[in-house]
Amino acid sequence: MKENMIQCEDLYYEYIKEDGESKIALDGLNLEVKQGEFLVILGHNGSGKSTLAKHFNALHIPSSGNILVDNLNTREEENLWDIRKRVGMVFQNPDNQIVATIVEEDVAFGPENLGVEPSEIRKRVDEALKQVHMYEYRKHGPHLLSGGQKQRIAIAGILAMKTKCIVLDEPTAMLDPFGRKEVLNTMLELNKNFGITIVLITHFMEEAVNADRVIVLDKGNIINEGTPREIFSKVKIMKEIGLDVPQVTELAYELQKEGINISTDIINIDEMVDTLCQLK
Repeated sequence: MKENMIQCEDLYYEYIKEDGESKIALDGLNLEVKQGEFLVILGHNGSGKSTLAKHFNALHIPSSGNILVDNLNTREEENLWDIRKRVGMVFQNPDNQIVATIVEEDVAFGPENLGVEPSEIRKRVDEALKQVHMYEYRKHGPHLLSGGQKQRIAIAGILAMKTKCIVLDEPTAMLDPFGRKEVLNTMLELNKNFGITIVLITHFMEEAVNADRVIVLDKGNIINEGTPREIFSKVKIMKEIGLDVPQVTELAYELQKEGINISTDIINIDEMVDTLCQLK
């Protein structure tokens, strides 16, 4: 059985709003993320998704409860350095994450801050850029790259620090469809080929169908959990909490409502084509 990469135990987080009132963002949440897992977190705006993500590498510290990252408690200040070496984060806007004027220098920034030897940094940078298929751009200026390429450079910078887990907070929200596909393919490859734990927060349901497991957040707690097929087949429940499902799943749902004998657990186009071809 795989060990936990991240474990949340009765995680409670409260923050103070600008008007001075407090708001509960995470309300006694319990969650395990297994090493090597591809986990997707869904939820409408204000459900606590981004707040939870920031707990995974100790950008936030619980108001009560605990988060263990590779068995290190984020509450213990002496653990923070090691935790952030184990879990890297990628955010929405790729331009906010790039700090250097040359791609390879940007990827080297993290290892340099960790005090890694120059010869080892060179090796890590080359390996990381090859893992995200950006090695040929190593001498380019980041400003010349597309949004998807910039996000892949941000991911390479995390890989160069030898992280075990990458948390991505809506990393494709500002990208065009081609850029989204580039970044998604990179995440899938890192997970399947290199065993890196991926936690993806997204509002694109078509990205979520690739996950090993999906959790749905609402008001700071998990209200549903399962495989993508299990989650998205409950179309009515998802819509009631303000979330969409993949377009092909919704199409199957509408066809079923019209009396056509079709399952609502279809989650990709190939399955839809096969099912329609079998209808009499």
